[in-house]
Amino acid sequence: MAVRKERSWKVVSVVSVVLLGAAACSPNARQTETAQIVTAEADSVPAAGAGVRKAALPDQQMQAVLTELQALKPKPIAQLSAIEARKQPTPADAVKALLRKQGKSTAPEPVGNVTNRTIPGAAGPIPVRIYTPKGAGPFPVVVYYHGGGWVIADLDTYDASPRALTNLTNAVVVSAHYRQGPEHKFPAAHQDAFAAYRWVLANARSLKGDASKVAVAGESAGGNLAAAVAMMARDSGAQMPVHQVLVYPIAGYDLNTPSYLENAEAKPLNKPMMQWFFDKYLRSPEDGKSPLVDLVHANLQGLPPATVITAQIDPLRSEGKGLADALRSAGAEVDYKNYEGSAHEFFGMGAVLDDARSAQQQAASGLKQGFGSMKAASARP
Repeated sequence: MAVRKERSWKVVSVVSVVLLGAAACSPNARQTETAQIVTAEADSVPAAGAGVRKAALPDQQMQAVLTELQALKPKPIAQLSAIEARKQPTPADAVKALLRKQGKSTAPEPVGNVTNRTIPGAAGPIPVRIYTPKGAGPFPVVVYYHGGGWVIADLDTYDASPRALTNLTNAVVVSAHYRQGPEHKFPAAHQDAFAAYRWVLANARSLKGDASKVAVAGESAGGNLAAAVAMMARDSGAQMPVHQVLVYPIAGYDLNTPSYLENAEAKPLNKPMMQWFFDKYLRSPEDGKSPLVDLVHANLQGLPPATVITAQIDPLRSEGKGLADALRSAGAEVDYKNYEGSAHEFFGMGAVLDDARSAQQQAASGLKQGFGSMKAASARP
């Protein structure tokens, strides 16, 4: 990963305040090119002795979700056991509460068909949920991995994102679960993620899918798994994904990046929670140096094009931007965007957030380009 030039933290902070003030006048406005530049500078290493940038405020739509989440009274995950943490209210629950308050339906977005089944994992069966568009196919396929720090959450928690991607891409989406810590330590989740990818390659036809057009996608820990699967495919000689969608991925083991310091107490994800996730999943701090975890310092040569999405109010923002930069430096085509005023977990909130719908469209655009490039390649003599 190329070392970025150190910048004056104080100057960046002043410009950020101006931009945030402008954003307050239009809380749901899309970010500008200028905002992207400032965010890139803010995620650089601050000068020695410089202060930490103050955490940004969520826009009105994001704040409405966070208010509902707080009303559900979740306990601090960092103070719980894994079993207790898995029972806590989630951002997805907050979205449903907000929809009810707005008098709207909480029914999931309809797709052509949804099937639950198990497939062989690296050490036993793992649950998957298969979302299929209407029609005969064959359709492109997306292997999707949910978030939760490799410890909490499941296919139900992350049901909205696969549904949106199915409809926006007209692709089969296979949402794959995986073994979680602390019961199953690193690299269990990564092994299951790769096993699911290889199963999809071998069984795409039975899913109405096209095995030549398989992509990977994931959020948070799932974004880490999606990128790791691409690396594992490259290293094992397996068929490469045609595209990778990495939504606020866990991409490093440094808990003192600018965004970690800025969002140390953010909601719904903060620094103590990330330390808790690492403690529960990794066998030791040494695992944090593995290229499957520390993506920003991994060998990223030969990986497919990527869509990288980050949120402003998220400890993982800096490493997500760093991963996008590192992928570009390694020769991959990258479409990166940071969503100002949005927080971690926003991607699946299309029912209530404009930013989520925009991010889903961005992800779908990258996936369709990947599927289309394979079609063009197969048509060549």
